[in-house]
Amino acid sequence: MTAPPMLPKPGGKYVVAPRGYPSVTTDSQPAYGGQATYLLDRHMFALWTWSCRAVGAAPPVGDVQTVALVVPTPDLSKFEVSDVDCALIEPDKLAGALLDSPGPSVEAWRARIAGGDAALPIAGHAVPDATGVAVTSAEHAVAVFRHTSAVAAELRTALAAELRPYQVRGVSWLREAVDAHGGAVLADEMGLGKTLQAIGYLVGRADEGPQVVVCPTSLVGNWAHEIARFAPDLRTMIWRGGPLEAMDDRTVLLTGYPTLRIHSPVLMEHHWATAVFDEAQALKNPRTQVSKAARTIAADARIALTGTPVENHLEELWSLLNLVAPQLFGHKAQFRRRFIRPIADGSLAAATRLRGAIDPVVLMRKKSQVAGSLPPKIHANLICDLTVEQQRLYDQVLEQAINDGFGSGAQRQARVLAALTALKQVCNHPRLVTDDSDDSDELSGRSGKLDLCTDIVANNLETDSPTLVFTQYRKTGELLVRHFGEQFRVSVPFFHGGLNQKQRADIVRRFQTDHGPKVLVLSLKAGGTGLTLTRAADVIHFDRWWNPAVEAQASDRVHRIGQTRTVTVTTLTTNTTVEEHIAAMHSRKSALSDITDMSGVTELARLDDDRLIATLRRKRAS
Repeated sequence: MTAPPMLPKPGGKYVVAPRGYPSVTTDSQPAYGGQATYLLDRHMFALWTWSCRAVGAAPPVGDVQTVALVVPTPDLSKFEVSDVDCALIEPDKLAGALLDSPGPSVEAWRARIAGGDAALPIAGHAVPDATGVAVTSAEHAVAVFRHTSAVAAELRTALAAELRPYQVRGVSWLREAVDAHGGAVLADEMGLGKTLQAIGYLVGRADEGPQVVVCPTSLVGNWAHEIARFAPDLRTMIWRGGPLEAMDDRTVLLTGYPTLRIHSPVLMEHHWATAVFDEAQALKNPRTQVSKAARTIAADARIALTGTPVENHLEELWSLLNLVAPQLFGHKAQFRRRFIRPIADGSLAAATRLRGAIDPVVLMRKKSQVAGSLPPKIHANLICDLTVEQQRLYDQVLEQAINDGFGSGAQRQARVLAALTALKQVCNHPRLVTDDSDDSDELSGRSGKLDLCTDIVANNLETDSPTLVFTQYRKTGELLVRHFGEQFRVSVPFFHGGLNQKQRADIVRRFQTDHGPKVLVLSLKAGGTGLTLTRAADVIHFDRWWNPAVEAQASDRVHRIGQTRTVTVTTLTTNTTVEEHIAAMHSRKSALSDITDMSGVTELARLDDDRLIATLRRKRAS
């Protein structure tokens, strides 16, 4: 067979496909064999068949997915990249997979998994490189498999979480990329667990020295929560400026981009084992002060996390590449000349060159690629911080309720409900409980929850992922509609109880069309049941309701028959507030079916005043 026009690189990651292919014969007898190809980007095996000089049907042993593999052409004259129907299974399931006529690639990988040293035929590593002109070398495929398997074993004890195979590979890949190039960009699609993978990486470097995570201010609390949950042996320190106290090796400093911009000289005084930049698209413009400040952080490893490495143009990608691997991407003019200009002119060759150039330091996976590893629904519980304005207002509202008294009997439950409603509105946005009704007032920057929700919606708009946003309050829904319209210049419908049946049906019909609205805001009660909105696969619960079943019913507007994608359900909980109490009630009651919508209020009303106030008050020490 002739090989693609590329010189082999002995011992490297990629080589030309060698002559000879498993289960390929030149006689008239049809050859048949089950093949196993290791998919390096997700630590899974693709099982497929070769029959009569052609690719056959996927064996019935796992989730079927189409994967690009290197296979011979029907006349056996050369190799080509072809879309192959494969059954995807995890490594520990390969040994027991029932396959008709397992070929040499299956047997070789089974032997490798068992600790043997069997030679690996090309079918076992038939994964094309980023440019589509070479195939992964057997040596590299085996090395990645062994390294990732070792990382998986390590993380089982180091993390209080069970990582999916592609997430383990993410941690393994981060180590490899940082070791080789000093940094990396993890650009998985939102919902695939970039934060957890980054925490897995931080745990592995816990003894190397203090580490720092920089993220949007609205996510600082969420990082603290996730590290405490998944890596309790790490010590987190939230920093909002001022002198830094002494830090030991297992410290992870958490700070926001505004703090970095203003107080970067303090961070420059320290050398960090790792610097993680979450939602790194915030650094897409290298000329901004925050982007310049990020480059002043001295770190042995630099990791950028983003679901949208390119929002508007390729110069944004260069900014991230230069941040994490300046030795590879140090010259913007050269990047513009080699990639940006020719790609803008329609050069497919330049686009292919770019994929090859960024492959060593950018890992980008979509839900569709790892669907076999995903459950039908992904739940993401994000913790939001209060702004200074929200903190002040929350305390004022609670003190007023305390001064007015909570009463007793039926009056007590009504007053507790009124206090809860006001406090939850503060968590949503200060505007909802103040008198500043001027429509020209800026909404951004005043609510940690709104800012975080805006970031999620912005990402979904970039990736063309229609989104449902549920709220229990009419005023909150109207505020969201106004804010999204101003922020993104899109028309956002609001499905609520004040609409007649015709208006509701029209909103649903328009949303379900291919070119319908990209964002739909819904009242939790009005839109929580009876609707089919499967054009969306992303759901955001902007505020928390007492009954977890009510939120689950709302989420099921997209998780229904006709939904072909993994559904991502994101709940936003405001840190240090009564919303954390509601979230705790969810975890206690999610297994119960007889919880009424008002049971949470009733439960609180039964508390004496001291315990009630302690539950409602902000937990400043958190």
